[in-house]
Amino acid sequence: MDNRQIMTHLLPEILRAESRIRRHIRETPIEYSVPISRAAGVKVHLKMENLQHTGSFKVRGAMNKMLILSEKEREKGVVAASTGNHGAAVAFAATKLKMRSTVFVPTTASRTKIETMQGLGADVRFHGEDCVEAEVHARKQAKLGGMTYISPYNDIDVIAGQGTLGIEIANALQDISRIYVSVGGGGLICGIAAFLKSVHPAIRVVGCSPENSCVMIESLRAGRILDLKSRATLADGSAGGVEPGAVTFELCRTLVDECITVSEEEIAAAMRLCIESHHTLIEGAAGAALAGLLQSARGQGRNNLVVLCGANVSPEALRTVL
Repeated sequence: MDNRQIMTHLLPEILRAESRIRRHIRETPIEYSVPISRAAGVKVHLKMENLQHTGSFKVRGAMNKMLILSEKEREKGVVAASTGNHGAAVAFAATKLKMRSTVFVPTTASRTKIETMQGLGADVRFHGEDCVEAEVHARKQAKLGGMTYISPYNDIDVIAGQGTLGIEIANALQDISRIYVSVGGGGLICGIAAFLKSVHPAIRVVGCSPENSCVMIESLRAGRILDLKSRATLADGSAGGVEPGAVTFELCRTLVDECITVSEEEIAAAMRLCIESHHTLIEGAAGAALAGLLQSARGQGRNNLVVLCGANVSPEALRTVL
């Protein structure tokens, strides 16, 4: 399926995902921020996806994928690999749909996040020392057991679920100049951009990643998917590599207008600003998108929107930020 076919297929899938998952998710609010608008020098709206079930946008894609499964596939259960938000989303959706979920995590995974996944109903199993090893093993186990592997981003059904955020944004705001979205594997930004550009073609979509882990952004600049190492970052929810042949790569090339990388200091400052001015918690990946706006938005358009994609920050990271 080439990129044009993917786009033709993706838009109706986003609309179908909206009707499919609506009763299972929250329609998160959009707030106009006076203090952040003042700091950025432009009008700034915040899409509060940090208030979503499980504290992350990931539940949209996971839920959509699982609702599509046949009765036989549901009986078999689902498998994922994750160190945090994706695993929690898969566990939440599986439990709500009365399915079994197995999540493979590396031995280095945070104990807090493991307990969260277990609390949501996942059978958490350890494999390897990093996410790549856990993911490769999870795919093998899914195939051996006849179960469905739920990708965090490299799946049109998952991207379509994330794209329902674009529908909510378009319904609430009619005049957006620029939208800032955190970029990891690219599923979130592709889903949002695909829908918004279909109704607001002039909108500028800006992808934001930490300097310490910006594999998709560097791959877009190089014109091919790169195998790059990532360093530790506050934006751990968007950190890591991009699968070879990932469908999101070509979609990002088509849909993302601008890419920004931000430092750890900028991410921490953005997180503090949101916590202090809005009394709401955001994680590092959301902080990266907000930092991207603060770095580049002055003088850019009338209305700017930042997607605050999640709230799941570890106590240790929060102490560092504060």
